[in-house]
Amino acid sequence: MQNLKTTLVQCRLAWESAIDNRHQFESMLLAHPEPGDLVVLPEMFTTGFSMNALANAELPGGETEQWMQSLATKLNCAITGSIAVKDGEVVFNRMLFATPDRITHYDKRHLFRMAGEHQRYAAGDRRVIVDWRGWRLKLEVCYDLRFPVFSRNRGDYDALINVANWPSKRAHHWRALLPARAIENSAYVIGVNRIGEDANGLSYVGDSEVIDFTGERLLVCGDAEGCHTTTLDAEKLIDYRSAFPVHRDADDFIIEL
Repeated sequence: MQNLKTTLVQCRLAWESAIDNRHQFESMLLAHPEPGDLVVLPEMFTTGFSMNALANAELPGGETEQWMQSLATKLNCAITGSIAVKDGEVVFNRMLFATPDRITHYDKRHLFRMAGEHQRYAAGDRRVIVDWRGWRLKLEVCYDLRFPVFSRNRGDYDALINVANWPSKRAHHWRALLPARAIENSAYVIGVNRIGEDANGLSYVGDSEVIDFTGERLLVCGDAEGCHTTTLDAEKLIDYRSAFPVHRDADDFIIEL
């Protein structure tokens, strides 16, 4: 298990314009000195948090998946973020995890009913943990962060990645829940949010962060637009879990999806 250099990309999103957003992200990343091992983009990074599900959805293996894998190959890293994907008869808010070799996906489990997401998108039915460069990474999207049972570490992940469109009016919830998930799961937490305003008039302050297993904030992006990079220290995580093995006293349970 090596250290994992991680870049969070926090920016405004062009409303329902996949081409413009892909161009923006690629330009930012190619201009960044060294993105490292893992690049994290926001939720629905091609469109913004739009409920025009069918109009915006791509098919599996579509342009954005191809673009992500091509860019991951060019940068020799993994790239993750969510988009709308029509798979069969339904549309998912699908988090893609692209490496030079393959693409894995997680379909958002908890749909934000207060915006009608549950009426436009289908819910996922599984937890997804990917292996990348010796790290076990749990994939989550925005509203999932509010559900600690779903996020519970069963000894199966080292870092939780949450990609979001989390509005400013609930920013204090975001800032509270990220360290809570890190502390209770003895894991790093990476949270990436957008900034700016969307077509619905919602504003987003950003506050993308990386939290370590003790709840310490290693990277705080505030409202700054750009690529923000830090490194997850593998040895510190291993040493902490060995010295403070809270996981050994955790209650057993079953998550029913």
